Formats: sequence, structure tokens, C-alpha cells
Amino acid sequence: MKKISYRCFIVTSMATIFLLMMLLYGSIGSQQAGSSGLRRDYQLMGRPLYKLDLSWPRAPELFAGEVFGVAVDQFAAVVYVAQRGENVPKVLVFNTDGDFLLSWNTTTLEMPHGIFLADAASSSPTVWITDVGNGPYGHCIKQYSPSGKLLQILGTPGKAGSGMNPLEFDQPAEIFVHSSGEMYIVDGDGGLNNRLIKLSKDLEVMWMHGEKGQGLAQFYIPHSVTVDNAQRVWVADRGNKRIQVFNSITGDWLGTWGTCFTEDAPYSVRLTADRKYFVVVQLNTNQISLLDAPPVGVIGQCKVVSVIQLADEVKPHLVDLDLKTGALYVAQIGAQQAQKFTPFSLGGSFL
Repeated sequence: MKKISYRCFIVTSMATIFLLMMLLYGSIGSQQAGSSGLRRDYQLMGRPLYKLDLSWPRAPELFAGEVFGVAVDQFAAVVYVAQRGENVPKVLVFNTDGDFLLSWNTTTLEMPHGIFLADAASSSPTVWITDVGNGPYGHCIKQYSPSGKLLQILGTPGKAGSGMNPLEFDQPAEIFVHSSGEMYIVDGDGGLNNRLIKLSKDLEVMWMHGEKGQGLAQFYIPHSVTVDNAQRVWVADRGNKRIQVFNSITGDWLGTWGTCFTEDAPYSVRLTADRKYFVVVQLNTNQISLLDAPPVGVIGQCKVVSVIQLADEVKPHLVDLDLKTGALYVAQIGAQQAQKFTPFSLGGSFL
């Protein structure tokens, strides 16, 4: 009888947990259906790691163009959103609570693509933006103050090229600035180049991979880049539907992840605050996937542990994370908005 009672207890407990999870997902879905304005529909699949913050931002009508990138200053609790369009501010600035702070109407920025916040822990953080425009300020990477003052330009303004001295770009997709000041650049977003470049803090080329192709260390539209704490550089090789990994010191090729991207290419790659997962965006399938981050050593193959399935035609493009709170911010071209997802918790603890 004791064995039967124990089994009944286990079965009843599992059924209760299952019911609670179904109710929880149902309440999330009802929140989406009841929201107004911009599209907010999504589903969680696999292990629930994030949930949508419906209150961010508090004035979504401020999004007036195609939203291409987001960058978070976790120390100042500020989020920079880059957008494109005629007669729209190219950068909108919000705090992490969703309040609108200011916008940049700079004429020095034509078509923003990627955006990155550097030196966040210092007293003078800066915002780096890749510009894929074809006008007199295009094909460059620009450094701005938090208020939008142009500080520095990498590349030759208005000239698409492949030169290294002077440095030239053709539709540079994204930049990652390490805490050491070293820079990692993926160039370009469908232009002449298919390059991963590492620059020193003095802007000297340290190493580069620049061949177009499907082979190891070759690229076809490298679109996003990030660096982990184990001296590894992770590149979303969009056109080849894979992520390639390199040694950040030597530039040596370390491995490739491709099995997770058979349906759609990776567009954006970032690490979560706890360094346990990679956040990878797939634009055409409207997915945000969480992949297990491998420990130091063999890269192995990728493993998806969680998926945020967005509504059709939302088209998520690039992401960034608040390394203090763990919040995830997603730039969405199709929906013309940025959204905030917060770490999922049940019973008061993060999953």
C-alpha cells in the first residue's frame, strides 16, 4: 500500500506541475492577445528562460522606422535603439524602465545597421554604430558620445572598398569592442567583403579572415560577432547558415555550429549575463533561440534549449543583453519596434 500511495503521490505531483505550466503559458498567451498597438504575439518552446515585458517601452509609438539594432548600458540603465527611415531620428534612447530620454537626429548617420556600447563601466562610455549607407557618410563605423556627438570614424566615408591602409569597408554589419579596447568587426552585409577583422586598441590590424566561400574560416555575409571569456570569437556566418568560432588571440579557426540552423540562418549572436547560453536570432523564421554555451575546450555541436517563437513577419534582426539584470532586448525590422524580455522565474527563482 505504501508503494502504491507513493506512486500515486508522484503521478499526482507531476500532473499538478504540468497543469500549472499549461496555465502559466496560457496566461502569457492571453496577455499577448489583449495587448494593443504593435504586434506582441509569441510562444515559448523548450525550457522557458525569458518572458516578454509588456510595459517596455512606455511610448512604443516613438518607433517610426525600421529598427535594426539595440545596445544596452547596464551601468547607466540605458538602452540605445537604432532605426532607419526618412525623416526619423536614427537613434532613440530609453532607460531600462521604458521611459524615453532623448533621440539623435544626426546627419552624420545614414543607414545604421549594428550598434554597440563600449567602455560601459567607465565614466565616458561610447556608442559604436556601423553605417551601411551609400552616401557621403556611408560604409563606415562611427563612434558617438551618449548624447550623439560624433567622436571618431573608422573607414573611408562614402567609399566602399577592401583596403586595409587606409581602412575601408563595404556595408560593415557589426562591431564588438572588448574591454581591452580591441575591436572585432564583421564586414559586410552583402557588399564586396566577407571579412572578420581584429583591430588593436590603436586601430592596427592584428589578424583577419577575408575569403568568401563555404570552407573553414571563409564567410558569406558575416553578420554578427561576439567574444566570450575563454578567448573565443563567435561569428554568425549568415549566408552559410552557421556560426564559426575562432581563437581571439591568434585568429585560428576552432569549430563550426551548423546543425541548429538548417531552416534559417543565424543573424545575431550574444552571450547571456551568466555566460551559460548564446542568444541567436533567426530573422526569416522569426525565432530567438537559446543555445548551450560550451565550456572551455572542444566546441562540439550546438544544442537548442529554449526558443522564443515570435509572430510572422516580426523579423528580429540584432539583440543585446543587460549584463546586470539579464534582460534581453530585440530589434525587430518587420514589426518596427524593439522589445524587452526578462529572465523567466517561477516560485521566485530564475530558471
